[in-house]
Amino acid sequence: MARALSPAASHPPTHVPLAERLRPRALAEVVGQQHLLGEGMALRIAFESGQPHSCILWGPPGTGKTTIARLMAGAFDAQFIPISAVLGGVKDIREAVERAENARDGLTPQPTIVFVDEVHRFNKSQQDAFLPHVESGLFTFIGATTENPSFEVNSALLSRATVYVLEPLGSADLRQLLDRAMAQSPQLTIAEDAAERLLAYADGDARRLLNTLETLLISAKAERRDTLTGDWLLRVLGERLRRYDKGGEQFYDTISALHKSVRGSDPDAALYWFVRMIDGGADPRYLARRMIRMASEDIGLADPRALRLALDAAEVYERLGSPEGELALAECIVYLAVAPKSNAVYKAFGAAKAFVRQDTTRPVPLHLRNAPTKLMKQLDYGKGYRYAHDEEDAFAAGERYLPDDMPEQRFYQPTPRGLEIKIGEKLNELRRRNREAGQG
Repeated sequence: MARALSPAASHPPTHVPLAERLRPRALAEVVGQQHLLGEGMALRIAFESGQPHSCILWGPPGTGKTTIARLMAGAFDAQFIPISAVLGGVKDIREAVERAENARDGLTPQPTIVFVDEVHRFNKSQQDAFLPHVESGLFTFIGATTENPSFEVNSALLSRATVYVLEPLGSADLRQLLDRAMAQSPQLTIAEDAAERLLAYADGDARRLLNTLETLLISAKAERRDTLTGDWLLRVLGERLRRYDKGGEQFYDTISALHKSVRGSDPDAALYWFVRMIDGGADPRYLARRMIRMASEDIGLADPRALRLALDAAEVYERLGSPEGELALAECIVYLAVAPKSNAVYKAFGAAKAFVRQDTTRPVPLHLRNAPTKLMKQLDYGKGYRYAHDEEDAFAAGERYLPDDMPEQRFYQPTPRGLEIKIGEKLNELRRRNREAGQG
């Protein structure tokens, strides 16, 4: 005989996503961000101070911005009012002000924290609406943003808030989260190859990790599967995981092809691999960092403008985001590919490091030492030093700058390409004058 259901039992409970079930309820449960939350670190001190302060939490998605804001409200026993800048507007700000006033003026006064997610989506007037209430102390303002607040947050609001930079979660942090999540489903295990693929796909984003894992757990339960394997992950997640397998061979092969196409001065191939990576879900910021490396490693002083252009492209992307900012990165890729190439500085730096590692610690020659005190001058510090600007062409021919007992070195050998042609000619001329002056 079937048992009658109670009214409460007749309505199944609302599903709570895995990411929400695992959201830390205490500071000690937070994974990652130890540069801010570790013992003696800035945010940890703020929590322990008992005094909330307005701040901007800047970092990639899934790094704990909302969690930290909620924990801060709990730590200070404050009313927590979340506002989404994507969906909200001035009406939500007015309601938050009213609720903060009611909490302040109630029988048991309570402080308020207003948390604005994606604060960079609010325009100037919307951001300005917070200012008088932050200044009066009506509430503590916490903004979360994935964009550089220097560009996206009004300077007036920014000057009243401390900026904390959150970092993508590392592999060890993500693994800790994965283990916590798997403990929720003790009947299931995850193979090491599947775990590695999942952690790579998460790319430092805890929310992405947990949301993807939840999809997998639901599928595994439906199939009565007791182990999550790498091959099964590929089948369930399909193209999404195949195209963006950051931890796998394809990702590293593709970035290698992009770098080598730039080094080989083929702009069309470089653009192709660049678009392949963007289309596959690679973080454009990662590609911007690689371009800066290419400019230093493969172009160097053959065209010093390349490094500046790479830095500018990275900054433009930070300002515009995707997809608009990707054009600046594409422009940089083409420039790097057609620029003259030189790895002379890269090789010189490596040679100098290798020499210093195996060499003794040679003393600085007396004439090159600084002499800020009378005693140092009496000990002949700086004696005989020739000030280059006082010499012809601002060059002290014959002066020696290496340790006294160290043979001459030629770490840097300019290539016959780009600006290094002129650099090489200049060095040859200076060395000729040194020889004539009797240096060697």
